[in-house]
Amino acid sequence: MSTSPMQMSEARRFQQLRGHLSYLKLNDAAEALNRVLDQARTERMSLTAALERLLEIEVEATEARRLAARLRFACLPEPWTLNDFDFAAQPGVDEKLIRDLATLRFLDDASNVLFVGPPGVGKTMLSVALGRAAVDAGHRVYFTTAAELAAKCHKAALEGRWKTCMRFCVGPKLLIIDELGYLPLPEDGASALFQVINQRYLKSSTILTTNVGIADWAGAFGDATVAAAMLDRLLHRAAVAGIDGPSYRLRNHQTQADTIRKGVNARVS
Repeated sequence: MSTSPMQMSEARRFQQLRGHLSYLKLNDAAEALNRVLDQARTERMSLTAALERLLEIEVEATEARRLAARLRFACLPEPWTLNDFDFAAQPGVDEKLIRDLATLRFLDDASNVLFVGPPGVGKTMLSVALGRAAVDAGHRVYFTTAAELAAKCHKAALEGRWKTCMRFCVGPKLLIIDELGYLPLPEDGASALFQVINQRYLKSSTILTTNVGIADWAGAFGDATVAAAMLDRLLHRAAVAGIDGPSYRLRNHQTQADTIRKGVNARVS
């Protein structure tokens, strides 16, 4: 069976179109071209509609890759979102404040967020949830603990990479510093954290979680001057969420234990 000149022309045009898409690095569109053309023929789509669908596929794939890259950079410890947080189980949390923070308006004027409260009340989970919302919105986010950040800065200073380290710390739109006060900071750790906060001051937002009440920072960090300077910059434009409710983490553990216990009892009976 011979192939007509018109069929050969169409086949050549199809290959050229795929080649053009690949040359422009629109690889997902090139991969979907045959499927979209079949869909256009079956559904009698207009040329404009078919082209829009083809480019939509490429845009969606590009956005997915960029989101994956931002998530890798962010180093969020868990995939938590605000929907995972049970506000009813933690009456110590100001839900209205958290919902407002979730709009990410605080990023627009480089405001900070401080979560203050004892261990287990949900500070880290809320900070991660806000970080994930910022990542989803297209912002660069970086999560670290206070001890890890202080150690990284100290090592950079010893190796002559201080400026490079500061540039890295200033880069993210949102920096999340978790567990300030939980572990003793390394040598000059409080000073290093102050330098990070100072470099970001009025430029980018920082979320900080701590079990140390603001009034006790001077004693906890061993340097009243550094603690006061750090608080001055953090609190200049900040939302402070004090959480004094029951342990959110222990409640989750208790719920899981109760579920396991009920399952075991059901099998035994």
